Amino acid sequence: MDWGTDLWDQCDIIEKHTQSGLELVEKYVKFVKERTEIEQNYAKQLRNLSKKYNQKRSSKDEPECRFSSYQAFLDILTEMNDYAGQRELIAENLMMNICIDLTKYLQELKQERKTYLMEAKKAQQSLESTYKQLDSSKKRFEREWREAERAAQYAEKTDQDINATKADVEKAKQQAHMRAHIAEECKNDYAAQLQKYNKEQNQFYFNDMPLIFNKLQDLDERRVRKLAQGYILFSDTEKHVMPIIGKCLEGITKAGTNVNEKNDSVIVIEQNKSGFERPGDLEFEDYSQGINRASSDSSLGTPKGPMDLLGKNKSKNFWLFSKRSKPAVTEDFAHLPPEQRRKRLQQKLDEICKELQKEVDQSEALGKMKDVYEKNPQMGDPASLASQINQTSQNIERLRGEQSKYETWLAEAGGRGDALRYKAHSFNNNGANDVHSPDGAYSDESTPDPSQAIYAEFDDDFEDEELAAPIGKCTAMYNFPGASEGTIAMQEGEVLAVVEEDKGDGWTRVRRSNGDEGYIPTSYVTITLNK
Repeated sequence: MDWGTDLWDQCDIIEKHTQSGLELVEKYVKFVKERTEIEQNYAKQLRNLSKKYNQKRSSKDEPECRFSSYQAFLDILTEMNDYAGQRELIAENLMMNICIDLTKYLQELKQERKTYLMEAKKAQQSLESTYKQLDSSKKRFEREWREAERAAQYAEKTDQDINATKADVEKAKQQAHMRAHIAEECKNDYAAQLQKYNKEQNQFYFNDMPLIFNKLQDLDERRVRKLAQGYILFSDTEKHVMPIIGKCLEGITKAGTNVNEKNDSVIVIEQNKSGFERPGDLEFEDYSQGINRASSDSSLGTPKGPMDLLGKNKSKNFWLFSKRSKPAVTEDFAHLPPEQRRKRLQQKLDEICKELQKEVDQSEALGKMKDVYEKNPQMGDPASLASQINQTSQNIERLRGEQSKYETWLAEAGGRGDALRYKAHSFNNNGANDVHSPDGAYSDESTPDPSQAIYAEFDDDFEDEELAAPIGKCTAMYNFPGASEGTIAMQEGEVLAVVEEDKGDGWTRVRRSNGDEGYIPTSYVTITLNK
């Protein structure tokens, strides 16, 4: 069944139906646009929520960060941020694959429909024009035939009139003959016009209009099929990210299962253990017997109460749950209980040793560079390094003083002094190391050609500056088209270098082996960072 055969006389109905179909496409596009706005707002609210509760602080300022329950909560916030990224991806794909695509297709259909309707209108106008010509020739034939009949009747009447002359009769007959000839010509013209109209009418109703109606039917069926695909995409767009959303939810579940209440209790002990002994029994002071309230010989080494243990403010009673004023922070951490003081001193000592090691390494490098400049003046002026060498030497002396100070405090606090050890190098006032003689010349133990090592170090530095060094690698779990500006496409199983970590927006910057860089959704890959 087709419109050209069964709806040959329903041009207005077909025009109205096709217009209604295009309006339905417009309505669906508008519906999907509003859905994308909802998804974008939802994703934005989720990101803001995660950001609000994910105030990143160092573990030094926030001891709770070590608790598994606290870390699990941070993991949940991270997963929610990734989940928000998937909602944004849904919105983006809905806009790209449905709204933009259908809008473009709709414009093409409108233009095509307009062309067909113009063809139908043109064919109808042509038929109407032919009909007007037919009607005109018909009326002319009718008019001329009546004139011919009147002329014939007048000629016959004149011929029978005895008073009419021969010339009058001949003239009347000639007039009647002329009128009859004109009427015959009009008859033939009318017949030709009628034949022409019938042919065009047949062409109009059996060829032209059915063809146009069938084209409109094909257009409408293509519209319906495209709209149906849009309906399916509406579902498939969300189905496509469901596995990743499922992984986000699995991550939240995993965060909950990783909570270890026993371990958290141990961390509470480690962070807050004071190291004090419990207070001993108070002695009975018998005022009725006038006994000296001084301590007996047997109790000289025994604390008389909690304040003896604390070594502070002996006039006040010690209560477990009493409110205490916050003590003033001191450099040697004496305001902390013994156990916590030892930990903080050890931590501070480790930090000083790491910083000292960096200064020692820098001083060593400056010493080598100075030697290279002295042996190869064209490479640089050795005097230009004097300020840096002097500053580094001062930093080393300062750090050594701090190291000694904190080691002393740690020994007083009863610590083991397990500080990080730096490489043993001694430096003279000019910052040169032991392998140099006092006059700056190399001893026998020096490297034969130190410039080679320096050149190698310089080459390494320059190579590092050309491209940012990867901080890890990632493997794609899913395909990603990379259609948006700034993104990069990837295939499932592809391995890429990680250049920049996710900064909380759900995207990670990566690089291919050929140098191409771009952003990918963090939740689409598994990331392994360099240690």
